[in-house]
Amino acid sequence: MFDRFADPQYLLLLLAIPLLIAWYWRQRSKKGATIRYSHLGIVRPAVGSGAARQRHVLFGSRVLATSCLILAFARPQSGISSEEVLTEGIDILMVLDLSSSMLAEDLKPTRLAAAKEVAANFVRGRTNDRIGLVVFAGQAFTQAPLTLDYEVILNVLSELEVGLIEDGTAVGMGLATAVKRLTNSDAESKVIVLLTDGRNNRGEIDPVTAAQMAQSLGIRVYTIGAGTRGVAPYTIDDPVFGKRRVNVQVDIDEESLKEAADMTGGRYFRATDNESLNRVYEEIDALEKTEIEVHNYTRYGELFHYPLLLGLFLIVVEVGLANTKLRKMP
Repeated sequence: MFDRFADPQYLLLLLAIPLLIAWYWRQRSKKGATIRYSHLGIVRPAVGSGAARQRHVLFGSRVLATSCLILAFARPQSGISSEEVLTEGIDILMVLDLSSSMLAEDLKPTRLAAAKEVAANFVRGRTNDRIGLVVFAGQAFTQAPLTLDYEVILNVLSELEVGLIEDGTAVGMGLATAVKRLTNSDAESKVIVLLTDGRNNRGEIDPVTAAQMAQSLGIRVYTIGAGTRGVAPYTIDDPVFGKRRVNVQVDIDEESLKEAADMTGGRYFRATDNESLNRVYEEIDALEKTEIEVHNYTRYGELFHYPLLLGLFLIVVEVGLANTKLRKMP
């Protein structure tokens, strides 16, 4: 199909086609010349052959050929569209706590399971940003370097479990590891999203010191304290009584997390249940949107040769039939 005509003014000539058809039928209705024969048997085969009716084919070919030539003059074109996407790019490192307290059940089914779910949704919502993953407990490790392959991040997230790392809560080391990963990033915007449910009690670097490192590199840090206020239910495996639920005190160092976020231009959030945790990630997602500029381009290719060739073919057909099978008698 045609996307446009480069010279559409020629299409006005198509208005002459109905006038040409009307003129033709008017001419056919006029009484033509007569030839006298002594006997009708001479001309009866010609009359019964249907040749007179077939002569309308010549006019039909002429009309179609004229229409095709008019379309060719109008220069039909087909467009091929493309777009150039300019993105400023954001590098995001998610830092997740894997300490044993993340098995508390104030977020359902556990803090860790809820954190993994919302983190996965956050990853699925990005399009042009590189994302990496750092985990920590008593120590900190990079589980996934910065990548645009979101399936890799989602697979790694799904396999995270408490017990993969020696227990403890090295918040500062988790943050420092993420900062180190972003040191060589050339992205316009560098972001860390850190989630923990406790207080820094392991490692050589505290959260505020790690945040100062982030500040010097222009890295924005968002911190999230996950856990209800007061006490939270927790299932323990007692060697005597078996599995049973106990209440444990929630102890999140909100002061340090807030200070770390504020000094880097980020924010601190408290997530006390699944709903509030979802809102936190939605808000961070809205705050850290990649700026995309799209330029659309359309290249048009000429298609006039198709109706032109068809029109010339129909002219050849008309001339051929007029001088052979449908030739007029003198």
